[in-house]
Parts: sequence; structure tokens; C-alpha cells
Amino acid sequence: MDQLLIASTRKSAGKTSTIVGISGVVNKKVAYLKPFGERMLYRKKRLWDYDSALISNLFGLKEDPVDMSIGFDHSKLRYMYDEAATKSKLLEAAANVGKDKDFLMIEGGRDLAYGISVFLDSFSMARTLNCPWVVVAGGDEDTILDDLLFLKRHVDLTQTNLKGVIINKVSNLDDFQNTHLPVIKKTGLKILGVIPYQSELTHFTVQYLAERLFAKVITGEGGLRNVVKNILIGAWSANVLLANPVFKKENKLVITGGDRTDMILASLESDTAGIILTNNVLPPPNMIAKAEERNIPLLMVFSDTYQTAKQIENLEPLLTKEDNEKVELLKQLVRKHVQLDEIMGG
Repeated sequence: MDQLLIASTRKSAGKTSTIVGISGVVNKKVAYLKPFGERMLYRKKRLWDYDSALISNLFGLKEDPVDMSIGFDHSKLRYMYDEAATKSKLLEAAANVGKDKDFLMIEGGRDLAYGISVFLDSFSMARTLNCPWVVVAGGDEDTILDDLLFLKRHVDLTQTNLKGVIINKVSNLDDFQNTHLPVIKKTGLKILGVIPYQSELTHFTVQYLAERLFAKVITGEGGLRNVVKNILIGAWSANVLLANPVFKKENKLVITGGDRTDMILASLESDTAGIILTNNVLPPPNMIAKAEERNIPLLMVFSDTYQTAKQIENLEPLLTKEDNEKVELLKQLVRKHVQLDEIMGG
């Protein structure tokens, strides 16, 4: 069974997305392992990692997501396992989830140092599993350059088989390739791909918002799959709202108080993906009926408008099992911009 560990220089660089893209195009029976879980889910009195559940659903894996992670908490792992036990547990987990599969994808921690105190950082796992690994670097151009220069100049890479680097979420592809890429190549790091930024991957559905905000769906269930492309805070008068350029854009989400009937009515009469009603206040029945008629979801939350807007601003647009279009886009990006033959070669 072939193995590949995907690490990243920083949080949200795009490890999981890269794994989804590669797994979708390699034409192999894929297995998945995320030894140090981060995004913890609690279901049926059991804990598993969000990404493990996602990959399992996307690729129809039969293995239990619980078995795809060794643990989630530094202190518990330090108490339960020493270095030798951790290595043994990691090898055992890889063998179990990879049984009868062609290709095991292992996902590292949120950055290169994460998990080192419990022997589950990306370097340690690559050594223990004796598998090749790839670093995903994301962010603005200068951050990517700093991270990769630090990796080359100050990190001992001689004890592992680093295949190379995939540079992700590049906003200006031509400028990066002409200005920054030549400097990175001088380090001797193998560049396995440069993937451009795609705004579509940052959009989320109203359903995703409802789940993350623990919102109550008042009506418009049929529109929960609406994609949110723009966000507008309805804290002013309706006249000010109508004059805002964002109000005229498609697929907008409006955040406003349930008592702001002028805002709600104006939103219902335009291209609106959904409306979040704050302060746990319901609008009048005729407004709810109008939203139901137009199939525009109304979500009600307890927090005020400002707090709700901040919550949404801090939300990470994670992939979900229903994001078929995003998965297809990730596969296309890998096919077009990543040197798969270099990654899959010996």
C-alpha cells in the first residue's frame, strides 16, 4: 500500500481540500488517517474528527471515523502514551484503516509544529510511518515565501522523504509565478504545484450556517441549499439598505433583527439566499408566509446582530458531504495545477 502524508505550514492552508482533490483523481482505493484530530465532533456518545467523517462520506469509506484518529487533546495523549506507545499506535492505526486499500492519505496537524509534544507532528509521523510527505503552503504571497524559506533554511529535512511543496490559494497566479516562484525555486524545494485562489471554495450554504450557528429554521427549508456569496448587516433604515451596493448583489445573506420588518420585507423582495433573525425575535406571520412562498430560509438566533455577524466572519468555510460542486472543482484544480506523477512516483 502506498502512503502519502499531507502537511501544511499554517492553519487553513488547504490540507483537507488537497487530500480531497488528490483522492478524487488518483483512481485508487483510498484510505484516510488523521492521527491528531482537531475539529472534534460528538455523535452518539462517541468522538471523531470532522475531516475524518467528511472524507469517509465523500469516498464511501467503510472504516469507522473514530479509528482514523488516535486522540484530540495534548494532555490526554501525554497521559496515555509515551513516544514508543504513540509510534506503535500510529503504525497500528495506519495498518487497520489501510487494509485492502491501494493508497493511504495521512493528514498532518494545523501547522508543522502542531503535535510535536505528543510525537504526532508531521515530521515525526513521516519518520514513524516511513512515508513520503508533501507540504501545502497557503496565504498571501509574502507569507508563503517566508514559510518556505524558513522550512528550507532552518528545518532538518534529511531524515524524511519530502516530495515537495504545493502552493495553494494564490490570488494572482501570473504575478506569483513571475515574482515569487523564482526565489522559492532557488531554495531547492521541489514545487509540485501552484493552485490559484477560487472564491467559490469560500462560499457556504444557508444549511451550513444554520448548523454552525445552532439556528432555528423558521421557514424556507427548501432553500437551505442556497449558496451565500455576499453578506449584509441590516442595522440601518430600509432606505440605507437599498442604497448599499451589496444589497443589489446576488445570493446575499441579510443579518437583521426579527423586529426590523422594513429590512425583512426589502430582503424578501430581492435576490436573497437567506435571512438571519437576531435577538430571538420572530417577525409577523405575513413576513414568515412571504418567506415560505419565496422559499427564502429564515433562521432565528439568540445573539444580537453584531455578535452574529462576528460569528459568521470567524466561520471557516469547511467542506461538507453535500458540496459536490466544490469537490469537482478541487479535482479539476489538482488535475490542472498539480504534478501528480511526481507525487505518486516512487
